[in-house]
This record gives sequence, structure tokens and C-alpha cells, in this order.
Amino acid sequence: MGLNIKPLADRVVVEPAAAEEKTAGGIIIPDTAKEKPQKGKVLAVGNGKPDEPMTVKVGDTVLYGKYSGTEISIDGGEYLMMREADIFAIV
Repeated sequence: MGLNIKPLADRVVVEPAAAEEKTAGGIIIPDTAKEKPQKGKVLAVGNGKPDEPMTVKVGDTVLYGKYSGTEISIDGGEYLMMREADIFAIV
């Protein structure tokens, strides 16, 4: 994807995964009851701090906190801008 944004320092841009549409038992979840996803794909990465190089890279699938990041809209898409410290794991 050609996202035209370059995060600064230790920030990353993440595209959240789609919310679950059905439960394991096959029940359809209405939009009002869907949980915010806590998993996404890294689309852009900053250069890091002088004493802390970046661990994540573009293309990684990551897990992050429920209320992590700031929602941003770029070219009609919804993304999250967050610090690398808000990311819990690479999956």
C-alpha cells in the first residue's frame, strides 16, 4: 500500500484489523456491539530515537492496547498513529 506519511521518532502508523463479524458459534455481531480490534498491520515506521532503534518494521502484524494510539484519516482510510511503546507484541 502506498501510504504517503512518514511518522517521526518512535511513532508507527497501524491499519487496524477488521472487527469480528460473527462469534465462534455463528452469531452475527451488530455494529454497536463490535469490539475495537487490538491487532493490526504496520504501514509506516519512524526512524526511532538515537538511543532506541525501532523494533517493528513495515508489514509486521502487531498487538496493541485497547485504547492505544490516535485515530487518523488519510485518503479515506482509518489508521492509528501510536508510539512503539504502545505495541505489546509482533505476531
